[in-house]
Amino acid sequence: MDTSPTSADRTPHRMDPTGGCPHAANARLLAQGAVAPVVLPGDVQGMAVLGHDALKEFLSHPEVAKDARHFAALQAGEIPEGWPLRTFATVQGMTTADGADHKRLRSLMSRAFTPRRIEDLRPRIEKLTSDLLDDLARAAEEGDGVADLRTHFALPLPMGVICELLGVDAEHHTTLHHLSNQIVATDISPEESLAANRRMIEVLGQVIAARTQNPGDDLTSALIAAREENGDRLSPPELLGTLMLMIIAGHETTLNLITNAVRGLCTHRDQLELITSGRATWADAVEETLRWDSPVSFFPFRYPTRDLTVDGTVIPQGTPVLAGYSAAGRDPEAYGPDADLFRVDRDHGTRHLSLGHGAHFCLGAPLARMEATTALTQLFTRFPDLDLAIPEPELPRHSSFVGNSVHRLPVRLR
Repeated sequence: MDTSPTSADRTPHRMDPTGGCPHAANARLLAQGAVAPVVLPGDVQGMAVLGHDALKEFLSHPEVAKDARHFAALQAGEIPEGWPLRTFATVQGMTTADGADHKRLRSLMSRAFTPRRIEDLRPRIEKLTSDLLDDLARAAEEGDGVADLRTHFALPLPMGVICELLGVDAEHHTTLHHLSNQIVATDISPEESLAANRRMIEVLGQVIAARTQNPGDDLTSALIAAREENGDRLSPPELLGTLMLMIIAGHETTLNLITNAVRGLCTHRDQLELITSGRATWADAVEETLRWDSPVSFFPFRYPTRDLTVDGTVIPQGTPVLAGYSAAGRDPEAYGPDADLFRVDRDHGTRHLSLGHGAHFCLGAPLARMEATTALTQLFTRFPDLDLAIPEPELPRHSSFVGNSVHRLPVRLR
């Protein structure tokens, strides 16, 4: 007789649609076990995998799917059109594909992320970073020495890079960021969610039309050409979905990474001094930030294709499961009793999972690392005394339990 616990044995944790700092709640949930039942917006029942080892197992399990045809409540018609997390399940692209479809879509995307192509981007990233620091300095001069680092630096760097890769004109950058924010928000109304998705498809349709008429040396043009050469390789919805995923994942996560790293270093000056004195590196700061304050807190969704026992807890077939990256990064079972401390000289014998694991490991991870390392190196070299302009607890948090960061980062450049 199977005596493994089920989700009914724990009181479900109601995910806060307004987001906020996840770490206190994560610690409470982890103390009860590595897998937790959760209630998603709209009273949708789900699960979250929080422990490092359990999440690593779950992310690479052969009987865990990404395709929403395995999402039982969705297939039963229980998920309304305007549900704020529906796009994560239904968008067509490599993050919602399995098997041969995933391999096909990922192979198309991988052309933009070869080691050589990423390295070729380094001079452009370094120049863009330098120019944005000029903009940050000007903003500080106009603001009595204070500027929002997120708005003037952490955002336009990855947005500029990913849009250049995709061949997206600068006129769309602000709109695409705003729409990305709405699509990943978990406190948005059904009407706002539907409107944001419609507008995103409209803008990306304009990008596709522009690149169809005037192809260039960019990924969108390459994806269009691949579709035209062999019509069954990339459908129109897949092309739109792929671009949407690239825009959102290609800038939101790195934006949060840079923001969280600067916040961590400013509030842990001893760790900053380890780097500036040569006892640690900026790359160490990036890796520790990814672990300690993951840019993505809970990523939707994966679905067991049968009832699955993970760390002693049964996750029923067809359940929408959140990958709890922010919880796994501070799991004391994996990182010891000081798991909640920010330490850039930490021995990373246990590799964090914040960029994924298994077949769906983040394709843009090397680019994100390059952007963040370049950003931190130039930022603190130019402004070594940079510090937060308001106390860290007063920083406004993201209104989402998917993204994990603050909404603004006012700094004083000194």
